[in-house]
Amino acid sequence: MSDAGPEPGRPAGMAANAVVALVVVGVGICGAVGSWSLGLGSAAEPAAGTWPFLVSAAIAVLGVVLGLLVRRTDDAERMSSASWAVLAGVAAMAGFAAAITVIGFEIPAALLAFAWLRFLGRESWSTSVFGGLGIVVAFYVVFVGLLKVPVPHLF
Repeated sequence: MSDAGPEPGRPAGMAANAVVALVVVGVGICGAVGSWSLGLGSAAEPAAGTWPFLVSAAIAVLGVVLGLLVRRTDDAERMSSASWAVLAGVAAMAGFAAAITVIGFEIPAALLAFAWLRFLGRESWSTSVFGGLGIVVAFYVVFVGLLKVPVPHLF
């Protein structure tokens, strides 16, 4: 018997790598377009869309690099049943983004933090409840209270 752990899965393959690269480029482009609509401002006076635009542009560039390396990359794993957790996390973030403009920051953020802690992180119910509430309070204090970021909020 060896202590090497479970046998690694087969690599994803070139087609899967190309799809992932295209998705990453698409996410970067969508983020850049969305942040452009917020306004970019200038280097001296950045606007709300400056940082998201820079991050989105970097994501798109990294997606292009991934696309150029699809034939050389052999360390990407195939989709498995564990991959559904990633999809659930992305869906939860999309729900958060949609809900925050309608009902404010607090409730969607608390639900997102709770869901990620409980179902993705497999934390206990009490850790998930109190952790989710603590995360929201901490973000509220830092971003709304100290940094005066204008986020949609109920309180």
